[in-house]
Amino acid sequence: MKLVMAIVHDDDAHRLIRELNSDDFSVTKLSSTGGFLKSGNTTLLIGVSKDKVDNVLDIIKKNCQTRKELISITPVTGDAGFISVPMEVNIGGATIFVLDVENNYKF
Repeated sequence: MKLVMAIVHDDDAHRLIRELNSDDFSVTKLSSTGGFLKSGNTTLLIGVSKDKVDNVLDIIKKNCQTRKELISITPVTGDAGFISVPMEVNIGGATIFVLDVENNYKF
């Protein structure tokens, strides 16, 4: 058995969970926050048999594409006071960990 831990952008989470559920994968959803952008992420825990890992990864890849977004970084002081500096960053995508599960119990 494997545990797929996927950290995805909040905007992608609902669609991804729906797709995983429609293929009979159970998902546990945890709210999390990214360290760099301090934006909302969702961490998904998906327990699957070893032979189903590639199916889960394909679904995640299909539903969690990276995209560019303009954000305002911490204001800097200028002649007119504080100035917000726009910065283009990549958001979305997924960070995935696949872990071995020694035991699995459901009560």
